[in-house]
Amino acid sequence: MRRLFEAAVARAQPALCLPPHLPAPPKGRAIVIGAGKAAGAMAATLEGNWSGPLSGLVVTRYGHGAETRRIEVIEAAHPVPDAAGVEAAKRIRAAVEGLGADDLVLCLLSGGGSALLAAPAPGLTLDDKRAVTRALLKAGADIREINTVRKHLSAIKGGRLAAAAYPATVLTLAISDVPGDEPSTIASGPTVGDPTSFADARAVLAKYGITPPQAVAKILAAASEETPKPGDIRLSRARFVMIATPRAALDAAGRIAAAAGYEVRQLGDAIEGEARDVGRAQADMALMAKREGRPIAIISGGETTVTVTGNGRGGRNQEFLLGLTAALDGASGIHAIACDTDGIDGVEEAAGAVAGPDSLARARRLGRDAAADLANNDANAFFAALGDLIITGPTRTNVNDFRAILIDPD
Repeated sequence: MRRLFEAAVARAQPALCLPPHLPAPPKGRAIVIGAGKAAGAMAATLEGNWSGPLSGLVVTRYGHGAETRRIEVIEAAHPVPDAAGVEAAKRIRAAVEGLGADDLVLCLLSGGGSALLAAPAPGLTLDDKRAVTRALLKAGADIREINTVRKHLSAIKGGRLAAAAYPATVLTLAISDVPGDEPSTIASGPTVGDPTSFADARAVLAKYGITPPQAVAKILAAASEETPKPGDIRLSRARFVMIATPRAALDAAGRIAAAAGYEVRQLGDAIEGEARDVGRAQADMALMAKREGRPIAIISGGETTVTVTGNGRGGRNQEFLLGLTAALDGASGIHAIACDTDGIDGVEEAAGAVAGPDSLARARRLGRDAAADLANNDANAFFAALGDLIITGPTRTNVNDFRAILIDPD
């Protein structure tokens, strides 16, 4: 199971996927900007494969930096933004202003870029954005909904960054972490047209019953400066290239499983929903596959959510795995792994965990109850007690969640 996860992560490493997409140096200046958990590794790879002059800065999550000489790497907070992210976003926007038609902006984006590019719209404070982000995360909003709100509270997202760089050429090289690989969702689409509106942002908050800070409500109600839309002249010199995707990572893992003798069943890279419910559904699939009497690997990705009702610790992958483990109830011959490819499952130090037929029995001997831990959103404590957490540290890439269930005949 570890080999499958490692193959998925390796497929999305910037050193492998970025160099083939680099353009020739421009006549004018080459300015590098970027944001995301892979931004530091992407910047280092770019430096090592670029022949001309180069300068710029990128922002990544704390602990995800990389050694560079010409591109400054700044670290900031994720998923709730901090002052370092605000300052980095201001500097990134300033770096692309006043450029000419001969200049090139290389924008390096990856998962986490939305929180890291934290430039509040005029009239808002960082605390305003933090409050809204926390409320959306706790309510279980999906990434598209969160980013719809973020774009309309930002001075840089939703196409505004590319608009500020016009008439320079903007080439965005992106590692996708979102279901469907939508450019407007990755890092909240700072270099592409935004199909959402202020009305959409208000609807997201209403859906979850969130009453935002007064300044946020005022900005959303006024709707005075819409984000640039597809077809905006200021985006006419912007190009977007996807260099790594969740599906490619899943396929890499599938090849390892097939070589080990498993029949591979890919469920896709866009699975969403409550993590524990997805776990239960995949447990049913595994039990049905078990009856077929041959080795089968069920592989999937996507981005589940967790509606927090308890006070425990644990990311969505660990909650998925605990839901699956409880539903399997010790069924023989079924093992599973669920990890976030960035190495951090939610706010925890673990990438995820593994589970097997003996997980529930071992947990009971240690005084842990799977149902109680699920009710308390405490999957991290459950798997930590078993010693079954997967701890990788930052992988410096991010193609969303990775899940694999291996079914062996008795």
